[in-house]
Amino acid sequence: MLSIMFYIAITAEAMTAALAAGRRNMDWFGVCLIACVTALGGGTTRDMFLAHYPLYWVANPYVLLLVCGAALLTVAIARLVDRLRWPFLLLDALGLVVFTIVGCNIGMEAGVHPIIVIVAGMVTGIVGGILRDVLCNDIPLVFQGELYATVSIVTGVVYYLGLLAGLPADIVVLIALAVGFPLRVAALVFKWEMPRFVFDREMRK
Repeated sequence: MLSIMFYIAITAEAMTAALAAGRRNMDWFGVCLIACVTALGGGTTRDMFLAHYPLYWVANPYVLLLVCGAALLTVAIARLVDRLRWPFLLLDALGLVVFTIVGCNIGMEAGVHPIIVIVAGMVTGIVGGILRDVLCNDIPLVFQGELYATVSIVTGVVYYLGLLAGLPADIVVLIALAVGFPLRVAALVFKWEMPRFVFDREMRK
């Protein structure tokens, strides 16, 4: 079940990333590159700092074909994808939770400290979007008050504690999904945001 949701999530991430590249008038190579960075960048970053080799897409290169194929399909049906904003937002929310769970699993397999397990989950969930926004010359959404990293952290903590309590892995996955996914959707619907730090020297004069 988790594997199926993972592939659905990376496909959706690739398609939304392709739209972001299109808004920057990138060529097809740029579209595919942005899609790969978005869909696979979080897992790649996680594997690098955990020294978890080979990287997922190196061990399974067909995932690159899936991501690039989804990106190029988006080029052909861009207007349709753009109209399906909410379905893709929901898939993105699902992807955040699924990527976080996968990242936590890799962290636990590496035998790292519980805090690093949660960080591994968060990095897997959010870094791809950060890299996309940076390459598209945008301030990453996760730095603009979006309740995104927080959802990933909460999901990771719930998942790790559930496993620590000895619950069956499938049940813990469902619990983490039941916590993280609605939390992210509620943040979108009700526009919940993190507190912002605003500092302006002109205001001090």
